[in-house]
Amino acid sequence: MSATKVLRSLLHELRQASPNGCIKDSLAARYILAQYKKYETTDQQLCKARNEAVFLGQTYLTYLSSLRNYNELYKEYHGRGERSVKETADVVGFKLPTDPK
Repeated sequence: MSATKVLRSLLHELRQASPNGCIKDSLAARYILAQYKKYETTDQQLCKARNEAVFLGQTYLTYLSSLRNYNELYKEYHGRGERSVKETADVVGFKLPTDPK
């Protein structure tokens, strides 16, 4: 993934994690932008620190997206108590057989 794509994805995930959806005044967003500006290079230059910064950005991106997915799954499936057989079959993706009478 290119550095620009990682940066955009990171900012998107921060926006998703923000309670009001605005990251304009977020310290995390400012820090990430400052780090990307610090290691900004051209295609002609080889910068090991930039590669490490991109890798670190990808790691944070994976963490943020995994955390968001976990919270969505937790809200969906936690705290419902005992489920009926039909609800359990729907969650797993099975269909119950019909009872012709």
